[in-house]
Amino acid sequence: MMISVQQEAISKEVVDAWYSEWETMRETIHAAHERRDGSAQQFMVEGIEHFEQFIVGGSITETPFSVQSEYELMPINGMERLQFIKARPGQYACYRQLDELYKETKKRCARLRMKK
Repeated sequence: MMISVQQEAISKEVVDAWYSEWETMRETIHAAHERRDGSAQQFMVEGIEHFEQFIVGGSITETPFSVQSEYELMPINGMERLQFIKARPGQYACYRQLDELYKETKKRCARLRMKK
């Protein structure tokens, strides 16, 4: 069953603030990968949690984030991609994939705002 989006939770202001927080995290993760000191993984875990919290907060649901759930807010193949990222959070490819999920979710929010 599809968990619907909560309109007020995906206002432009809310989404822009969320994405701005990710941009700061993204810079930290990128720098960690350049240092090759293994610290990227912990920053990635924080980025993943930040993403999941937004998906739940932007949805009409009382339950915590679940890979078994279908969220209207989640981009196409988003759950499979997120599981791939969570399995190997220290890998650079997973960082790139998480960045894409953030970008696609931001665009999806804009489309969902226009739809209602």
